[in-house]
Amino acid sequence: MTTPRKTRVALVFGGRSTEHAISCVSAGSLLGALDPDQYEVVPVGITRDGAWVLAGGDPANLAITDRRLPEITAASGNAVVLAADPTATELIVRDPVAGISSLAGVDVVFPVLHGAYGEDGTIQGLLEMAGIPYVGANVFASAAAMDKEFTKKLAIIEGIPVGPYAVLRAGVELSEADKERLGLPVFVKPSRAGSSHGITKVTDWADLDEAIAKARQIDPKVLVESAIVGREIECGVLEGEAGGAPESSLLAEIHVDGNDWYDFETKYLEGSRYDIPADLPAEVTAQVQEYARRTFTALDCAGLARVDFFVTADHQIYLNEINTMPGMTPTSMFPLMWAATGLEYPKVVDRLIRTALRRGTGLH
Repeated sequence: MTTPRKTRVALVFGGRSTEHAISCVSAGSLLGALDPDQYEVVPVGITRDGAWVLAGGDPANLAITDRRLPEITAASGNAVVLAADPTATELIVRDPVAGISSLAGVDVVFPVLHGAYGEDGTIQGLLEMAGIPYVGANVFASAAAMDKEFTKKLAIIEGIPVGPYAVLRAGVELSEADKERLGLPVFVKPSRAGSSHGITKVTDWADLDEAIAKARQIDPKVLVESAIVGREIECGVLEGEAGGAPESSLLAEIHVDGNDWYDFETKYLEGSRYDIPADLPAEVTAQVQEYARRTFTALDCAGLARVDFFVTADHQIYLNEINTMPGMTPTSMFPLMWAATGLEYPKVVDRLIRTALRRGTGLH
């Protein structure tokens, strides 16, 4: 009897963004979750300079150890190339000794890339051109969700509440009218970044210019948002089975003890406290879940997303942001929320791959 061929999954991680290390950690978690009896995994790392390499498949090398963040370098493996050619889905490997060779065709790509050049529609465009199915949102949804300005604009059109904000494009300063409208404190952040990189809480307008300069080291377009006093609530969304309506997870509440906000250190190095499910009235929980699904649909997302909200003391709900490729690390809320909902991590990963294969590429 012929043994069924395993599905070949190219797991792409690392990347050129400030979230390189967290992408590596997410990839390590995924390597441990992918069933080796069902999937043949090809780990493809992208260096901070953008070089693609055939990386090792040991999850231990992609973990945070003693506060040391993992990184993909040119020494991590042989160079590898994916051509934007739908008639040739092989990965081309360049070995300095053996020369050029090709791996068998890739069935699906899992681009566990966070931030620029990965979560913003760029690699999705490459995969569309190559005709290779991939996990997660398409080109438009990835780009719109990555850019907090357009996330907010689409949410407003759909009637999903967002807090007061101003957009500062390159060379633009915050007007006195906007200062009066937003009030203090405000959060200054890059419009197209994640993992809390480049964010500053400003409590004195004298510190605004420095905060904007910090954010512009990552992105020339900056958002200035009114600080919303409330609880940080997150919700996981999965594309419905067989193309059905999106589904929402139990909610998580993040506690930021000893910190003003949920920064990078708290997320990944120090550890945070959380409650799953969040202790909210049933009607508030249901409203947050509905807003999460509606945000997913409004941006035309696919596969998965984590949608983040603020809930005030009087239960007003405000959208914070949506992540179309949320962290998949051992401490990430997306897999934790779905595990609490009844869908364990390996089953989530399996569902994402099946969804991507069913959807394929092209317009839908």
